[in-house]
Amino acid sequence: MLSRTADHLFWMSRYTERAENTARMLSVSYETSLLPQAAEAAQEGWEGLLSISELIPAYTAKYGEVTPASVLDFMVRDGYNPSSIVSCLRAARENARAVRGALTTEVWETINQTWLELHRQLEGNAFERDPGQFFEWVKYRSHLSRGVTAGTMLQDEAFHFLRMGTFLERADNTARLLDVKFHAVQNDFFGRASERNQENDFYHWSAILRSVSAFEVYRKVYRDVITPGRVADLLILKRDMPRSLHASLHEVVQNLNVLTNDHSAETERRAGRLLADLQYGRIDEILSQGLHAFLTQFLDKVNELGAGISRDFLVPTTH
Repeated sequence: MLSRTADHLFWMSRYTERAENTARMLSVSYETSLLPQAAEAAQEGWEGLLSISELIPAYTAKYGEVTPASVLDFMVRDGYNPSSIVSCLRAARENARAVRGALTTEVWETINQTWLELHRQLEGNAFERDPGQFFEWVKYRSHLSRGVTAGTMLQDEAFHFLRMGTFLERADNTARLLDVKFHAVQNDFFGRASERNQENDFYHWSAILRSVSAFEVYRKVYRDVITPGRVADLLILKRDMPRSLHASLHEVVQNLNVLTNDHSAETERRAGRLLADLQYGRIDEILSQGLHAFLTQFLDKVNELGAGISRDFLVPTTH
């Protein structure tokens, strides 16, 4: 497969996954903002959302003060924000159009229809009328895209590049979400929550779980009160939790091993080592060094892995 084709497929899936992740974070922040809380806590929540995507400088330069309405506009409609839902779905559609011949008709029509319907929804003020419903729609279209891909495409190189992009993006986003949320609550988390925090942070931990569709999974796995340590354990080390770091890296390694070429040995080694750290890691050991330190190192390694994949398989460009 030509590296340019692989590049378009890889980034098509990453942008689709990124749009879904943005919708998830916005949905939780919006719902949380409707709960009774101190103004300072609400402000930190919206700033944390911008921080996850490293967008505070870009936002401040254009909007100045952080307000819920401006953050929602910036993260949903703003075409100059590369992480907005509009920008991500536009980039996904442009990449899909460039390699339309490598996709099945169903996959192309799903991506194209999502872009066209997004315009209709925004022009019809569907987002303003019901933000929660709009975010659910974005998540649904991403689910549909993955489902149609799995259900209609031959499991050849194109399929594996799509899968690798999806799960690399998911690993990056879950780590960022955990880092920002835990850091906001307790500066850094070493596995011990104060009694006051345990009493007051139920909605916060619930919000973290709901942002990755893990609230019901948590109840099923632990059958107990929500604690920060267990939330970290579920979203970092649980192989059977679909959006955990372990599950995401497992999928990256599986697809990378199928796509192996003469230049990719070092990238495969790095990916395998990162997966092994998660596979054999213990949450108490991770927390003893501090969750922020662990997640910062993890994000650096994921970025290195992305650079390695780009160097070995794709067209080296900045996205």
